[in-house]
Amino acid sequence: MRTGVEKETEKILLENYDKYYRLAYSYMKTEQDALDVVQESAYKAIRDCGRVKEKKYIGTWIYRIVVNTALDALRRRGRETSLEEGWREESWQPSHEGLELREILDRLDEKEKTVVVLRYFHDLKLEDIAKISGENVNTVKARLYRTLKKMKLELEPEDSGRR
Repeated sequence: MRTGVEKETEKILLENYDKYYRLAYSYMKTEQDALDVVQESAYKAIRDCGRVKEKKYIGTWIYRIVVNTALDALRRRGRETSLEEGWREESWQPSHEGLELREILDRLDEKEKTVVVLRYFHDLKLEDIAKISGENVNTVKARLYRTLKKMKLELEPEDSGRR
């Protein structure tokens, strides 16, 4: 017999499957690897949902599982993510500027990339990102702004300000 938390976990997994897939894909860069991460994450979520104290946190808890599962998979394989297959985010069109942005995102460390992807491609609040990453909201906020500044510097043309 399933508990209310199990039912809610399954409901959230089904309703947000595409979001979890896109998040996994942003790390894994291949369809099959992303599907594997989402499947493993769903298994972990259903298996461990009894540990969640309040139903309202199930969604952010699942995001955390997806991020951690993707990072674990990358570490297990001992490989770096590549841009060869490109990103599936609908807002990114193949253009010169888009390629630069993808390259910059790909060079970010795991924590920087996680904050940027969750904030701007999954439209999560800083409080939710803090829960997902297991960090203080102020730490997440500071990391986000430092990362955005770093990205902005890399996106600026080299000769700007030399005139």
